[in-house]
Amino acid sequence: MKSMPIARIAVGAPLRSLFDYAIPPGAQPAPGARVAVSFGRAKAVGVVVELLGETDCPHDRLKPLSRVIDPEPLLADDDLAFLRWVADYYHHPIGEVVLTALPRRLRSAVATLEAGEPMWELTDAGRAFLQSSAGRAPRQREILDWLQRQTAHIAPQQQLKSIFSGSHAVFKTLCDKGLIASGMRLAATPLAIDSDDGHELNAEQAKAYESVAGKLGEFAVALLDGVTGSGKTEVYLQLATAVLASGKSVLVLVPEISLTPQLYERFRQRLGDTVQMTHSAMTDNEREHAWHRARLGLSRVLLGTRSSIFTPIADLGLVIVDEEHDPSFKQTEGFRYSARDLAIVRGQRAQCPVVLGSATPSLESLRNVQADRYRHLRLDQRAGNAQPPRIDLLDVRDQPLQCGVSAPLLERVDAVLARGEQVMLFLNRRGYAPVLTCFSCGWLSDCPRCDARQTVHRASGLLWCHHCGAQRRVPSVCPECGEDDLHPLGQGTEQLEGYLAERYAQYPLIRVDRDATARKGSLDALLQRLHDADAAILVGTQMLAKGHHFPRVTLVGVLDADGGLYSADFRSTERMAQLLIQVAGRAGRGDRPGQVLIQTRFPEHPLLQTLVRHGYRAFAEQALQERQSASMPPYSHQALLRAEASRRDAAETFLAEVAAWASQVASSEVALWGPVPAPMARRAGKHRVHLLLQAAQRNALHAVLRALPEFAAGLPVAKRVRWHLDIDPIDLY
Repeated sequence: MKSMPIARIAVGAPLRSLFDYAIPPGAQPAPGARVAVSFGRAKAVGVVVELLGETDCPHDRLKPLSRVIDPEPLLADDDLAFLRWVADYYHHPIGEVVLTALPRRLRSAVATLEAGEPMWELTDAGRAFLQSSAGRAPRQREILDWLQRQTAHIAPQQQLKSIFSGSHAVFKTLCDKGLIASGMRLAATPLAIDSDDGHELNAEQAKAYESVAGKLGEFAVALLDGVTGSGKTEVYLQLATAVLASGKSVLVLVPEISLTPQLYERFRQRLGDTVQMTHSAMTDNEREHAWHRARLGLSRVLLGTRSSIFTPIADLGLVIVDEEHDPSFKQTEGFRYSARDLAIVRGQRAQCPVVLGSATPSLESLRNVQADRYRHLRLDQRAGNAQPPRIDLLDVRDQPLQCGVSAPLLERVDAVLARGEQVMLFLNRRGYAPVLTCFSCGWLSDCPRCDARQTVHRASGLLWCHHCGAQRRVPSVCPECGEDDLHPLGQGTEQLEGYLAERYAQYPLIRVDRDATARKGSLDALLQRLHDADAAILVGTQMLAKGHHFPRVTLVGVLDADGGLYSADFRSTERMAQLLIQVAGRAGRGDRPGQVLIQTRFPEHPLLQTLVRHGYRAFAEQALQERQSASMPPYSHQALLRAEASRRDAAETFLAEVAAWASQVASSEVALWGPVPAPMARRAGKHRVHLLLQAAQRNALHAVLRALPEFAAGLPVAKRVRWHLDIDPIDLY
């Protein structure tokens, strides 16, 4: 067969192969560059993975490339090799994996944006406005005054948006008036590394720093296990400073968008404008600018959420995963990957250290410490003079509750507010009430599309399913019997806020949940109200549990700690313990001692007793022993095959055929559980069925998984079923 130049292309389609295309005369595609191709009857954008001299495909069936989009590759050979490994490990279509690594704009046939960083500069008109407009337009003056204090009166647009959140209209007005001008900067200002930055590490922090810094230039994983408020971020900053001084780059992963701006500001203040951030709330153009700057080495610190793990980074020298235990690092829709686990792989491929930080490490990471795969670096002292809070259980079995709050907790709230201090009440349930019922006939506000209840949202007048998003108006009479006897059952943050606002009308009351912070910039505004207040009450969900510093909060009340004690998910107690400790860590972070009161109807529960009396580490040891005795992760490895269909029998038949096949081809080390209905058997109108595969050794599990997708896709019933494979699942719902 005569050889001809061939390009092997990854196309963003749900197909598990690469596709060969002929390279037309004059075209010079490079691996890592985008190309336009004809794919079936449609046009598509793909990425060149490799160039070949020949192919098994008959030449007369080869289609030519339509167009080379990028004259230079966007992904280096190392990036492509990493993405191919990822696709192989997660058994996911290679094209979808490769396209995930590109910014959203570049998944279409558009030209790349300039690689510079968008800036705003104070103009002569802006300086004149500051001198002549006393008392006018205070928000505009505040921004202009801040710009005037910066070097050369210029600053990155993303930095100003972070500092002055919620001011998009103000920035537009300033631009329209000519008071500020936009521009692009191609390179970050060189960073002057100061070895004496005035932030002295305590003995524990210094030991942790030296342990990681001594491994710069080689692969090693360290679990930075530090109690809340112990100064993990300071260790991150000093490690990043050392990496930058060596000419390398740093990747910092955080679990939540809400945590990114505050950590970004801390890094930016210390490390200058070489710090970039990226997350889903940014515009497509902003994210692409940050992406280019990271891959070209124009910025040397990239701070972002889960998807940042795929960003090409020049000269990667350190990977940091903050709050490594957080389930948000696992993508649970579409391409299901774990950013924390992939951080380890990236560190190994780049031969650089990886730091996993947490006050409540995952059992997987603690197991890796036990097996000597990770070093265990402990920070047991809170930074400064702050002392760990005292944690007590409140038995509420025989207590009357006011909107979920017991009388003893209310007495403590009264005392704390009277001292001019702040209170945080934690209820991980947004909305007004979890369910609406009719006292006459027993009707419940079931979701018509899920095996779940619709939550009452009184402010919007809606019944809202938090699983599929289905909404309807709150009825005025019972839809079943027509009686005017409807009542909400249970409490949510909206109801709790209303009760507390009436009881404590003289104190500021701030509610933080997904509903209250839906508008851009609203979270920053709410937290600023708290920081500006003296005595105040903070009510919220798990959004408050991570990373926030509330120095005046001395009392934390947890209203319902029992949800995770008796769940069908074996990970529920671990997540409950992590959440309780993270919430408790918001108390007593200043110079006043803190107290945490946990309301429960199961005060004798052994794991809860261990957690409160002996702390998270003792709890984790006990939980690990239970997992080991049951041969559950992290002492085994799992893959979950999920199937959903309009008819339950289709999903059951599909998984039954897969299970019969797998039982024949898998080794005896692989156990199959199912098919069984999912814990939520119907969601968004689809019936859901699970097949769980488990093995003590990862190789035995993946041996059968490699052949499973092809077999499953070939089943006749597969056309009536939507299915996906979840490697290392973190929940069974």
